[in-house]
This record gives sequence, C-alpha cells and structure tokens, in this order.
Amino acid sequence: MSAPPTPSSRPTVTEREARQVAEAAREQDWRKPSFAKELFLGRFRLDLIHPHPLPAEEDVQRGEEFLAKLRDFCETKIDGAVIERDARIPDDVITGLKELGAFGMKIDTKYGGLGLTQVYYNKALALVGSANPAIGALLSAHQSIGVPQPLKMFGTEEQKDTFLPRCARTDISAFLLTEPDVGSDPARLATTAVRDGDDYVLDGVKLWTTNGVVADLLVVMARVPKSERGKGGITAFVVEAASEGITVENRNAFMGLRGLENGVTRFHRVRVPAAHRIGPEGAGLKIALTTLNTGRLSLPAMCVGAGKWCLKIAREWSAVREQWGKPVALHEAVGSKISFIAATTFALEAVLDLSSQMADEDRNDIRIEAALAKLYGSEMACLMADELVQIRGGRGFETAASLEARGERAVPAEQLLRDLRINRIFEGSTEIMHLLIAREAVDAHLSVAGDLIDPDKSLSDKARAGAQAGVFYAKWLPKLVAGPGQLPRSYADFHPSGHPDLSAHLRHVERAARKLARSTFYAMSRWQGRMETKQGFLGRVVDIGAELFAMSAACVRAEHLRAKGDHGREAYQLADAFCRQSRIRVEELFGRLWTNTDDLDRKVVKGVLGGAYEWLEQGVVDPSGDGPWIAEATPGPSQRENVRRAIG
Repeated sequence: MSAPPTPSSRPTVTEREARQVAEAAREQDWRKPSFAKELFLGRFRLDLIHPHPLPAEEDVQRGEEFLAKLRDFCETKIDGAVIERDARIPDDVITGLKELGAFGMKIDTKYGGLGLTQVYYNKALALVGSANPAIGALLSAHQSIGVPQPLKMFGTEEQKDTFLPRCARTDISAFLLTEPDVGSDPARLATTAVRDGDDYVLDGVKLWTTNGVVADLLVVMARVPKSERGKGGITAFVVEAASEGITVENRNAFMGLRGLENGVTRFHRVRVPAAHRIGPEGAGLKIALTTLNTGRLSLPAMCVGAGKWCLKIAREWSAVREQWGKPVALHEAVGSKISFIAATTFALEAVLDLSSQMADEDRNDIRIEAALAKLYGSEMACLMADELVQIRGGRGFETAASLEARGERAVPAEQLLRDLRINRIFEGSTEIMHLLIAREAVDAHLSVAGDLIDPDKSLSDKARAGAQAGVFYAKWLPKLVAGPGQLPRSYADFHPSGHPDLSAHLRHVERAARKLARSTFYAMSRWQGRMETKQGFLGRVVDIGAELFAMSAACVRAEHLRAKGDHGREAYQLADAFCRQSRIRVEELFGRLWTNTDDLDRKVVKGVLGGAYEWLEQGVVDPSGDGPWIAEATPGPSQRENVRRAIG
C-alpha cells in the first residue's frame, strides 16, 4: 500500500496521465451552436453571426454612462509616465477606481456591482488599458479570472453574498494556479489542501500571482488527497489573503507592465473553511477552464485599445515627418504598415465585439471564439506595435521620458511593445492556445473515431468506432466537395452598390473552410494516433481558422455599420483591405501545412539537446547570474519578509 500523500510530496505524472487530467477538465458537451466549431468542420454558418447581434438599449445607456466617467478619470487621474517610472500604480488611483465602481464592472447590481455587459466591460478595459496597460491587467485579473467570475458561475448563494459585495467595491482578488515547476500542465500541481475537520489546510508555493501582492481575496487551486469525505483532486478555494501562514515572498519585475503587482506566494498550514471551497472536490480545473472561456476576452480587449492608439500615433506622426520631399506616410514602404495597422485594428475590434455580444446573448457556445480572439489579438497587437516602432524609427526605440527630456512629444511606443509582449503568454501561451483550440476543432472527429486511434481500446471497441465513423464520414465528406463559395452570387448582401465587394471574401472563407476540414481529415487519416504530436501542423490549422473567423467578423461588422449609417463606406474599405491581407496569409499557411521543415527541425532539436552543436556557442560570454533554472518550492514556513501591501 502506498504512503498517504503529504504536503511535501510532488506528484509524479506520466505524459498520458497529464493528458487525461486535462481532458477530464474540458467542457465535454456542445449544447449550443458554435460558429468557429462549424468553421473547422468545413461548415460556414454565417447565419450564426449575421445579422450582427445587438445589445439591449438599457445596457448601452448604462455602459456609455460608465465609459464617460471612466474616460474622465483616465484623462485627469492616471499618469502613465509616473506608473512606468515608479513601477507601481499609485494607491490613490486604485482607490479612485474602486470608488468609480471599476472593480465591480462585471458584478451584478444586486451585489453592489455595475452589472455591465461583456461588450462594455471590454470597452472599459480597452479604454483604461490605453491609459496604462498595468491598470487594465489589474482590473482584468480581478474580474475575469479572480474571485468574481468563478463565484458567478460556480459559487453558492452564501458565497456570492459574502464575497461579491467586497469584490465590487473594496477588495482586490487574484487567481493562483501556476507554480515554479507547473505551468500549463496542472496535473503536476504540488500545492495541497488536506481536509481537517471543517477546514482545509493549504501548503505550497504559487508563482506569478497577478494582483497577489495587493490582493485581499485569492482563488487558489490545490490538490486535495482522496479521503472518505471526498474524491479529492484539484480543487478551487476562496482564501483570505491576510490569513495566517500566507507570505508574499517576492514582487516580480518584468520587461513590461511595470506597474503589475505580481508575486510569489507561499502557503504554510493555512486554514481555509470548507465553506470557502468553490464547487466539489476535483472540479478546480474545470472551473478554471470554464471561467477562462469568456475571461480570455479581456486580453484582446486591451489589444484592440493598443491597435487604436497605434493607428492614432502612426497617422499623426507620419503626416508630420517628411522624407525626400513628402510625408513618410506617402512612401509605400511606410504606407503599407499604416494600412496593416488600420485594417487589423478594425478586424480585431470586429472579432472582440462579435464574440462579446455572443457571450452576452448566451445563444452560442463561444469557447473557441474567445480562444481565437485571445490568440489572434495577442499576436496581431504585437505586430502592430512593432510596426509602429518601425514607423517612428529611432524615436520609436527611444523612451518617452528621453523624448520629453529633449523637447519632443513623449510617445511611449517602445513601452507599448514591451507591455504587449506578455499577452502572447498570459492566460495560455500561443503554443498552448494552438493545442487547446486544435483539440476543440477536432472534437467531432475524436468523438466518433477516437477509439480507432486509442492504443488502449480493445478490438471490439475499435470495431464499434469504425462503424460509427463510417456513418459520420459518409455523410460529412461529400459536403466538403462543393458549397456556396463556388456560386458567384452567394452572399450578395455584402456587395451593396458603390462599396467594395465583401461577398467575394465570404465566398473565399466558405471555400477555405471546406479545404481546411479536408486537410484536417487527411492529416488524421495519415498520422492517426501521432496527430497530437504534429504541433506545427495543428498550429497552422488553428491560425487558418483564426484568419477565417476574423475575415467573417470584419465583413459582418462592416455590413452592420453600413446598415445603420455609421461610417459604412469606410468600414467596407477597411474590411476589404483586411480580407485581402488576410487571404494572402491564409494561402501561405495552407502551403505550409504540407511544405515545411517540421521533420528537419525535430532532428536539429535532438542535435542541440544532445550537444552536437555546442561548438556554435563558442565566442561569447554568458551574462546570466548563478542559481537554479527553477526555484525550490518545497512546502514549509517562509524564510523571507512578507512584501504584501494592503490598499485602502
């Protein structure tokens, strides 16, 4: 018999067991339609997103009233240069945001919150994030993944009554999952919560606890040992940050988001009432993933804000700066960058607003749409910021403080590039998002044919799966041969007189969706059980899907704006430009599905790890300091000063 788990035991997990834990945490069922899921299956369901869904008038009024107050606060109370210089958001700014209600934007009014829709919550994040991205991260971490969201979805009425009013007005919350040796592989989670009477006792160390330095309430993920009282497993808890035994051991510093209150938090024999457990034992990962389904929309919201600012600076600067007798904007090399920023910002806002409104309506399952918005937004925003730095030239590389010191406008372009970089890592890195979305994209295939490629299934199971798959593919595959995208008059509503022809782009999306589905089926047939190791292929499949989703959203938004007489002609021009740019990227990605260096890259990697190319590293010095690659995280009492600070 194995020894009972102790706080110091780190679980040993095989690759297969880790995948099983992640799979068990997935939301398994599809109870509502999903535009993106259908897109990956080769079915272009334009009816799911067009006409563009609209918010209720009272939601618009409430949202616009708050945005007006928030804009005034941003313009008069927030000094982004001070936050960048001091690497800290001033306490009076945080207190002012609390008084404004910004910490309760997503919390229902019956708990003291503002009850904003997802659409207006995201507009608020874009606005405040443009003043300083660290403030956007503070508010987002508090509401999108901190205590309010999981309690809204999974908490008891007593928990909501106890904690939500605090979160709405006075308390800051944080989400603690990552550990020094555990990132996107939560099966190896080492923090434990052992049942002791009416309490759980927490022991462990959490890393990169955004808001953790200033938080009053924490959502903590910990492993509960199986016992007579419960099945155990990774479980979520609401924990008072001031509890005895909690030490914030370090406030972390980063290349960007210098005002971020992110730390290392140690738990040593911290007692948490069982009544503060969110959901049943073992439901922690499912709670975390479900919370992120809409929580992920906060990052693309701030990416949209960044794109809007990039466009403003690019327009103003490139009209003033002259080179060879004319403004640099009129030189094609610079103009193409400005066009990319304008068109991409339009598309990102289209993706964000569409996904957010669908989240508010709750008619569609948007787990893939939200993930695509996060993936696409974070990648494209970084590209836009990089292009802005290039457009600004040496001034783009120069800090705002230096520009101001020598008498020029303090434009923090280089800061934006640094601040945005984390979004490709936050809440699921690009690589993890590729795998997560790919898993959802092939879910229909695995549900009917998964047993065929599972080595642990019996011959009888495989036979049944084969019969089931035969029925599914006999109906599905013929539909991938032809579709509306081949008919020249399809989607004619998107070609009004005097406007660019967006119907041609939608026909391209329909054809590309079928091609993508055929490519995915061919790859599954070719690689079968090895498909999950083809991460390069899967990443390109997802990137194609992201482009097709963005094109669809851009066209739908343009038509929506035209129909209501709101810059319709200009919106059509931007959508046309974006789709033309996107189609070039899609064709390149399709080519790289089958023509790439993936196999060669794997050989080179083995050589690198095996030391075959160490000679190539000669001729430099390593400025890195001493110390382990991964910090020791053995549970026990803290040996360091508590750097937690309370605000207000």
